[in-house]
Amino acid sequence: MDLNWVRQLPRNLKLEWQEGEWRAILPTRWQGFSWGVLQGAPLVVLSLVLIGLRRKIKARLATLHSQIGRLKSDTQLHTPRAVLMNALLALSGPLAVAGVGVGLQGAAGPLANSVAPALLQLALSWAVVAWGRRLLVADGVAERHFTWSPQYNARLRQLLGGLGIALVPVIAIAAMSGEMETPLAQRPVALGLFSFGLIAMSWWLAQLILAHIPIFGVHLFRLLLGLAMASVPLILLGLVVWGYEYTALRLVGRFAITLYLLGLWVVVEASLVRSLAVAARRLAYRRALARRRAQVQEGAEGGLEVVEEPPLDMAQINSQSLRLSKLIVLIGFSALLYLVWSDLLSVLGYLDNVSLWEAQEGDLVDNALSISDVFAALLIVAITFIMAGNLPGLLEVMVLSRLSLKQGSAYAISSLLSYTIVGTGIVMGLSTLGVSWDKLQWLVAALSVGLGFGLQEIFANFISGLIILFERPIRIGDTITIGNLHGTVSRIRIRATTVTDFDRKEIIIPNKTFVTDQLINWSLSDNITRVVLTYGVAHGSDMTKVHQLLRQVADENPRVLADPEPQVFCLSYGQHSLNFELRIFVNDLLDRLFAADEINCRIDALFREAGVRVAFEQMDVWLHPDQGDAVKVQSANQLPPAST
Repeated sequence: MDLNWVRQLPRNLKLEWQEGEWRAILPTRWQGFSWGVLQGAPLVVLSLVLIGLRRKIKARLATLHSQIGRLKSDTQLHTPRAVLMNALLALSGPLAVAGVGVGLQGAAGPLANSVAPALLQLALSWAVVAWGRRLLVADGVAERHFTWSPQYNARLRQLLGGLGIALVPVIAIAAMSGEMETPLAQRPVALGLFSFGLIAMSWWLAQLILAHIPIFGVHLFRLLLGLAMASVPLILLGLVVWGYEYTALRLVGRFAITLYLLGLWVVVEASLVRSLAVAARRLAYRRALARRRAQVQEGAEGGLEVVEEPPLDMAQINSQSLRLSKLIVLIGFSALLYLVWSDLLSVLGYLDNVSLWEAQEGDLVDNALSISDVFAALLIVAITFIMAGNLPGLLEVMVLSRLSLKQGSAYAISSLLSYTIVGTGIVMGLSTLGVSWDKLQWLVAALSVGLGFGLQEIFANFISGLIILFERPIRIGDTITIGNLHGTVSRIRIRATTVTDFDRKEIIIPNKTFVTDQLINWSLSDNITRVVLTYGVAHGSDMTKVHQLLRQVADENPRVLADPEPQVFCLSYGQHSLNFELRIFVNDLLDRLFAADEINCRIDALFREAGVRVAFEQMDVWLHPDQGDAVKVQSANQLPPAST
């Protein structure tokens, strides 16, 4: 489109008016009735059926929305059902347009050849845009299910409407140009509408990208990627101006399909996040309910405690589950995008011919190493470590939470699975690079020598970690004592285990220590532990009364178990006191300190009421004036007379 094109512009306008393909849609050019037109009748009938069912669909949709956020009625299938119902509400108009397009395809003539493809493309565009706008209505799926703000939804709905209008001339002209013999450059009106549509598309896409910033903040990579997508229509317009009209018209359709897939990607990802949120919420509720049921005692006043429904908190969703789920969605939609652009991406096949390493006789690599092999190996390794790092969270929320497993068992399964994934990924990556496994003897020999010297401790800790996971002498959440250290196991890794002590300090202990040293696990098979409380009463106290009071306090305390029952013993007749022991059992380690505190306070009050004196060491000082300054010290159990 140079100066010569500008000079020919008036002539081209006149020719387009007199002989343009647009005259094919005039009624005077229509041919007679053809039975092929009836091919689109089923779509039109389906459109009418959906129109008749709109009221019922909206009522069912309102019922689904009312159940969102309620633990007993909300499920993971509510969001897919709501999304599908909104699709049904949005399809009535597009189905009618598609039916007309299919009917025209069954007919013959210039009208069918030029208009039918455009109607089908417009029907698809209308369906996608209308579906997206239905999801963004007030109190709709985006607001109730995805928890997006109403202002944000209203803004996106407005921008989607503008983008849908901009798509109409672009898609229609691109679809009709395939059947038109006159180049687009010689049709100034069509070219003007096409250019205006591309510029408007770029504007609305940029506005859609920038609308995320006030809500989600600035993410530089996503912002640059979104603006690059928004500049694609301008690039296509530049191709048309430069003379690559055929290429630009063919790329328009693929770019539109790419936009549809990206919109579907957003909906699927948001639905997945919502599904994980519901699963995590129900899992947390079941665990809380199990803990409260275990704490309720039979015959307690008021019966069972009422468990309140926990609120839906998106921040509580396991981040590992989200990352891995998004990775799976990314891989799936990347495959779809590859199918759309596969014939254009085949140009990257030349990378197979660029060799980085030519295999020689005796080399570790059997075949020639190309750039594509390196990229494939790096991709396999990256996906491997992403899955190994994030799979445990998804496995626990979606699978292990549905099984009757203890926390330690779930952790062991997920850890072993992570090790397996890492090992498999490394083997696949090396195989992609063409590594010959029968030539790795030197590596095995070097590894053996290293294990014999510097790596023996690391290897011992690794094997000990596997023993811990299989034998399970300790589990996540167990309270242990090893040496002078007391704490709770918080993490079990390949080399070491993390123990959090009661000062909330994290202590890293090599796994070998747990296998070779003496270990006390307070909660390995049973959380019930014994607490021994000692008391010394003064000589002359009523021992039967002391027995009764100690047993009474133990029976009254709700933390003390009735089975095994409490026991009271007078173990020694001491020099200064009568020594009693109260032996009680508690159901949880956290109850040890609370039970001791409550019992001691109660015993002190009962001893005061009953007149039982607690013994303490006393000393009587006798002064003898007849011996000068000499002083005689004598121990005694009883207080001396006041005159002494």
